Amino acid sequence: MSIAHWPADDRPREKLLLRGAAALSDAELLAIFLRTGMAGVSAVALAQRLLLHFGSISALFAASESEFVRHPGLGLAKYAQLMAVKEMAQRALAESLARRDALSSPADVRSYLRLAIGSRDIEVFVALFLNAQHQVIAMEEVFRGTLTETRVYPREIVRRALFHNAAALIVAHNHPSGRAEASMADRALTQTLKSALELVDIALLDHFVVTAAHATSLAEEGGLA
Repeated sequence: MSIAHWPADDRPREKLLLRGAAALSDAELLAIFLRTGMAGVSAVALAQRLLLHFGSISALFAASESEFVRHPGLGLAKYAQLMAVKEMAQRALAESLARRDALSSPADVRSYLRLAIGSRDIEVFVALFLNAQHQVIAMEEVFRGTLTETRVYPREIVRRALFHNAAALIVAHNHPSGRAEASMADRALTQTLKSALELVDIALLDHFVVTAAHATSLAEEGGLA
């Protein structure tokens, strides 16, 4: 059967093959993942319902197992597939950062951080440890907090940087509130951490405040001057 005669549920796949994945909407991409809808509801319509409920693909990735399977047409198998897709995306971005200068690929850094921590429901503080070529050696969740705050100890970050023999760091934390705006405390911590790392000749390149939708760079805002 030629693609022109594919069933309606397969049309997003036809569009992808003809025009490329970038030409598809979020709902169409999700419909390809779902493969089928349910009685009286096409895969695209089901995808639209899910995006309307969760708000975005990022929020869907962050859904718990119980939240996901509660929706008609979904189940544990689909949830496992979704988590596999998310993990593959994270690993692909991590591999890209490991091969390239992180400063030359800020979009990849932002995408990786948004996917890794942007949708977490508690605050976490992570560090990307870089070599002299600014390639990622390792990423660690250094501290974990509550819904509204994380207590960060610069001494521990310096210790982990020395352990990894890092030449530079990029740090980030998420805001579960959904607002990617740096607070005065965030800015003060950035300066304290920068000074602590300078004592052992390690550069702090950036501090990102991350949500599912955005990643704000304090370096771009002059917060590392």
